[in-house]
Amino acid sequence: MSASIDITVNGEARSLPAPLPLSEFLAGAGLDTRKVAVERNEEIVPRSAYATTLLGAGDALEIVHFIGGG
Repeated sequence: MSASIDITVNGEARSLPAPLPLSEFLAGAGLDTRKVAVERNEEIVPRSAYATTLLGAGDALEIVHFIGGG
């Protein structure tokens, strides 16, 4: 039986397998890590830390996806 954690993503509750690196969460959500900014518990997560940042129970993520245009 695998452990799970409950987090909030952009105001929505989610249940995820644990442990889960931020980079894997983003990939599973279909998000290009080059085109998003992530705030975890009110602190910006540097893109270079996505792979080493493990999501934990109660974490609150805010994800902004950049879209080009002109």
